[in-house]
Amino acid sequence: MSGSKLSGATSVEELTEFKGTDLDDICDAAEAAIAEGGGFGWVKKPLRHIMEAYWKGVVLVPDRRVFVGRLDGTIAGSAVLVRPPRNNEAQAFAGQLTGMFVAPWARGHGLGRQIVELVERTALELGVEVLNLDVRDTQAAAIRLFESLGYRRWGRHPAYARVDGKVISGHFLWKPLTASLKGEP
Repeated sequence: MSGSKLSGATSVEELTEFKGTDLDDICDAAEAAIAEGGGFGWVKKPLRHIMEAYWKGVVLVPDRRVFVGRLDGTIAGSAVLVRPPRNNEAQAFAGQLTGMFVAPWARGHGLGRQIVELVERTALELGVEVLNLDVRDTQAAAIRLFESLGYRRWGRHPAYARVDGKVISGHFLWKPLTASLKGEP
């Protein structure tokens, strides 16, 4: 990587409302990630008004928290922490990390790692003891990142997603956040 690519200033935060160019920035970054095959469920870029409505909705949904990574002040990546519904007492201790992406033009700055670490810290503050996630087999860099952060693969789904007419497997990972669960296999 060139020195200029690594010179950008990074920051991470929880996004509770859109200010300034935030909505355009997150849509642009998500569209770039989708185009590169890391579209957190999307295979093709949706129409812009659909993408905008998606992000506006995610920010408003109770028990979902949106985290963003910025490169030189511009949103360049995101992840969402999802808590189980309140009536799911049996899984109230767990959270789901979903919607994770970093735009291709912002990769190599550590934003993905910083976003996940902020999600984990916030999850712990909320009483979450374990984080679960799933990811397509084709997203090798994401899998490497999660495993380097201590996530453990516990399963593989052979028909997890369909991309460009091809069925792709997926992986399920989890990470214990509290000492009481860290000894689990």
